[in-house]
This record gives sequence, structure tokens and C-alpha cells, in this order.
Amino acid sequence: MSDFLLELRSEEIPARMQAGARADLEKLFRKAMADAGVTLGEVTVWSTPRRLALIARNLPAATAAVSEEVKGPRVGAPPQALEGFLRKTGLTADQLVERDGVLFAVSEKPGRATAEVLAEAIPAIIRAFPWPKSQRWGAASISTESLRWVRPLSAIVALLDGAVVDCEVGGIAAGRVTRGHRFHSDGEIVIDGVDDYAAKLRAAHVIVDHAERQDLIRAAAKAAAAAEGLTLVEDEGLVIENAGLTEWPVPLLGRFDEAYLEVPPEVIQLTARTNQKYFVCEADGKLANAFVCTANIAAADGGTAIVAGNRKVLAARLSDASFFWQQDRKVALADQAKKLERITFHEKLGTVADKVERVAKLAEWLASEGIVPNCDPALARQAAELCKADLVTEMVGEFPELQGLMGGYYARAEGLPDAVADAIRDHYKPVGQGDDVPTAPVTVAVALADKLDTIRSFFGIDEKPTGSKDPFALRRAALGIIQIITANGLRMGIGEGDVLNFFADRLKVQQKEAGVRHDLIDAVFALGGEDDLVRLLTRVHALQAFMGTEDGTNLLAGYKRAANILKKEVFEGGAVNPSPEPAEAALIAALDAAAPRAEAAVVAEDFTAAMAALATLRAPIDAFFDSVTVNADDPAVRAARLGLLSSFRAAVHKVADFSRIEG
Repeated sequence: MSDFLLELRSEEIPARMQAGARADLEKLFRKAMADAGVTLGEVTVWSTPRRLALIARNLPAATAAVSEEVKGPRVGAPPQALEGFLRKTGLTADQLVERDGVLFAVSEKPGRATAEVLAEAIPAIIRAFPWPKSQRWGAASISTESLRWVRPLSAIVALLDGAVVDCEVGGIAAGRVTRGHRFHSDGEIVIDGVDDYAAKLRAAHVIVDHAERQDLIRAAAKAAAAAEGLTLVEDEGLVIENAGLTEWPVPLLGRFDEAYLEVPPEVIQLTARTNQKYFVCEADGKLANAFVCTANIAAADGGTAIVAGNRKVLAARLSDASFFWQQDRKVALADQAKKLERITFHEKLGTVADKVERVAKLAEWLASEGIVPNCDPALARQAAELCKADLVTEMVGEFPELQGLMGGYYARAEGLPDAVADAIRDHYKPVGQGDDVPTAPVTVAVALADKLDTIRSFFGIDEKPTGSKDPFALRRAALGIIQIITANGLRMGIGEGDVLNFFADRLKVQQKEAGVRHDLIDAVFALGGEDDLVRLLTRVHALQAFMGTEDGTNLLAGYKRAANILKKEVFEGGAVNPSPEPAEAALIAALDAAAPRAEAAVVAEDFTAAMAALATLRAPIDAFFDSVTVNADDPAVRAARLGLLSSFRAAVHKVADFSRIEG
């Protein structure tokens, strides 16, 4: 068996593209090998800012010979059919093989050397590589047919068992020569094969395994902070990004002016992270005036000059942030909010100021009607009127990610009530399944009103999500509403028609992660008239618990049997069998007892009791089907028994539409 190494070296590959590039390289390589009949063993893919590398072990020396056959016409078919088949296959009539009266074209394809397969595959993989963005370069770039790569491709290493795979693409011939770190290594590095590749690059200050670089950054950044008595604020995304920016990562700790700590900590962290790719640190649970940058060299001075340079850059950024913080606080949020009249929310829905007014009215109504308990209507309106004001501040203009959060800081600095400041800060929540769900009354009212207005407004102008398109994030708004309502036990209707169907679909998505079956949600929604999510989910949970029992399973089977019979039969209602059989009489008695109990339990919202009432029907319906002939010869008896099954179905439908339940 053979081992194969491929290295594609280029100018810097953006860190954000490296994970996708690794996956694409492996996918393209596996497909090329599978298409050629090469069986693959272990495949490893690595990346650094300047290279993609793939190692495939245990490749066969050659592909297996293949016998292919193409079915042709039957013996004795018209001459035209035979002639067409011969033209298609390029064979003569005496080369065809007859089997059971049918002619076949059989061809033998000899095996190919794996080196030959790789020589064809490598250029094809490179030319087909799906970079999100790519470029052409050099004199050849005048032609649209010239090679494209994320950055200029400079070299290819392709070795099969240490021998160079003879191939070329875009004027770049494969070889065994690579280069090490841009600053720590000088000259060419000759690779013998798979086994010395990583070691020779490491000696040239390149850690080619991206996962190893990530581990190094995690550990060294944490250690650098600990050495100063600080705690690193962990950030996995930043770990991955820094590993994608460096071939020889060296985390270093630096300090910035403590005066900048007057700026909200989220601003400092976002400034350090977004603009400079720095980690931040904490001391005693609060942000410290320290950062950790990741150098790409092991500096002779231990990194002193690097830290000093990074400190200057960060100081300039923090100075801007401090200026924005001071300037924004000079203008009251109420005055900032007036500027929203100049921002269009949607051409058919008016300005952002118009939306704010709608949200304010709705939030006040939710509080005054007691839908959001213990909520002061005046505070709900005040918070809603100011919730979008920070959109026109300097800070949010620089960092849109801080909308809401900065409004909360400005409200608190202005001396507004904490409930108002918190509501402004958190009214966008939850923004995803893992996000915190508001529970403070004023926040709940504003967050709910904002999302309800979004859905109601866009549905009102027929801007509904279609397929995978949801430009106004209505699905996310609906999920947020569902989370807020269910987490806080709010009793309210969510709409009707298209809006209700939309929420039903979102509810299935949201509840799927909680292990709730979608068909049970359908079974409750199908009854109609149910738009109270708390009541609906209580019923669904009780139904799921019931369907997990033997009584539930058997009752469903009985229901489906009854429904199938009723689907095929036409009968007049009201017929009575004067001499019912014992099982028939037992079912009548059970229905007379269970139906009103189930209905009363549903009205009382005691859905567990409703299921218990249905459970009493399980044995009688089983006995009925075991011993009673529904389609009796006597039309009156037949009608009475069909009517009994119809009553059974109606009793079950008081709780849920069992026709929607799978199983």
C-alpha cells in the first residue's frame, strides 16, 4: 500500500476560509479517487495561512481491472437497432456476447497505476476548487481560462511513496520542494515523503496541523494571563481565527491605559476582538486593562516590541470608542429617538419612528391588559419608545452588534429606571435557541411587542418567508415569541389564518429539539380555535405522554380502524339498536361516561385528566371490534353501530385529531 502527500502553497489564505477549504479539498479528493476506482484509507487535511496539505494513507498501487457490459437489442431485432448499438459501442457484430437471447457489448478496462490517476486528479481538483472568492494573477490572467486560486498559487508538492507525481497546472509543476516560515526560515525545504513532512516544516517554524496550533494558543494565552494573576476570557472563535492567521503562534500579554475601563466592557472586548483579534482578560470577575495578542514569530526580545506596537494600535481604537461613549451621553435618548423619523423601516411600513410607536402602543396594551403580569404600562411604553434610540448613536454606528446593549448603558447613565434600561438592553432577546429569554416584566412586554409587530406588519403587506428566503428574519422573530410566551407562561392568542399556520410550523421546529413529535402538534392544531401556545403545548405534552403508554397505542389503533370504516360508509345518524350485543352496550356506557369527562377536563385545561378519560375507552373499543360485526345485515343495526363509532371518534376529537397522529 502507498502513502500520498499533497501540499498546495500560496499567498495568505484568509482565516475564515480555511475550514471550508479543508473540507472541500478532502471532498474533491475523495470523489476523484472514487470515480477512478481507488479505494481510500485514512485521509488527513491540514491548513496554515500559506498552505493546504492532504495526506492519504494505504492507497493501492493501481486500480483493479474492470469489466463493463452494455445491454443491447435482442437477437433478431431489426437491423437498424443493431446498427445503432454497434455505432454507440464502436464494436462489430462478432464482438458482441449473447446471453439469454440478448446481445451485450463487453469491454475489459485494465487497471491503472495510482500515480497516473493522481496526475490527472490533482490539476482537476485545483481548477475545480470552490473558493468563496478567488483571483487570477500574472501575465496569464488576461485570459478568463487562466488558473484561479484564493491568492496566487506558488507551488505544489505531490509525492506518492516519496516519488513525485508528474503533473502541472497553470504553469506550476508538482515537485518535492516547499518553504517554511516567512521570517524564521530561509531557503527551500526538500520533502522526502509523508512521514517527514510535518517534522521538516516544524523545524522551519511551521506547525502545519491547525488543530495543534489551536491547542497551543488556548494553553499559552491562558498561561500568559495567569502569569499576571488574570483570567483569560475564553473565545473559541478567536482561537480558531488566530490559528488561521499564524504558522508559529506565540501569545503575548500586554496592557492598555486603565482609564479606558470607563467604557462599557462589551465595547472594549468587541474593539479588541473585531479589529485586532485580541483576547481580553478579567480580574475578580471584571474586565482588566490587559489583552493577549498572538504573534506569528518567536521574537528575540521576547515580544516586547510586538506588544508595544499592538498596544499603540489598540489605544487608538479605544480612544475612538471612548470618544463615542462621551459624545453619545451628551444627547438624551429621547432626543436621539427623534432622529429615527429620518430612517426608513420599510417603504410600505414607514419609518423606524413609526415602528417604535406601534411597539410602544402594543407593549403598553400587553401590560395594561395583564397579559404580561406585574408590568407597569407606563414603564413598558417608556422603554418601547426608547428601545431603538441607540441605532443613531456614534457607538452603534461603529459597532452595530451593540444595538440594544448601548441603549441600556445610555439609559442607565441618564438616570432612567433600571426596568427601562434593562428592557432597552434586552428587547432583541432571544436571538436564537441558546440565548437568554427575558423574564423581567417590562423587558418581556417590549421584547414581545417588538417581535409581534414585526410579524404582524410584514404579514400585513404580504412579505412572508418563502422557501429558504426570509429577508426580514420573521422565522427568528416567531421563535423568539414562542420562547418568551412559553418561558413566562403568558396566556394570549397569537393570531389566525396564515399567521397561526406560520407559528405552527415554527413551533414544530422549536419543540423538535425538546423531543416533542410534530404530528402531535398537528393533531392539536387541527382541532381549530387554538392559538394559546401555553394551553396548546400543555395539551401536546399530555398527548405525548399518553401516546407513550399501551392504552394510547391501542386506542390510536382502534381510532384508525373506526375512522377507516366510517370513511367508506354512508349512514343516517340517530339510529338506535334496541338489542345491542354486550360489547356494544359496554362501549355505549363507556362513551357516556368518558365523553363528558374528557370534555370537562379540556375546558378546565386538565389535559392529563382528559387523556385518562380517553384511556377508559381502550378496552371497550378493543372488545367491540373483537366481537361485534359493524356491517350487520339489518340496516338499522348497521346504522346504529356506525353511529356508535362516529360518537367514539367525536369523543376522541374533543382532545386531539387522532387522524393526524402517525403510527
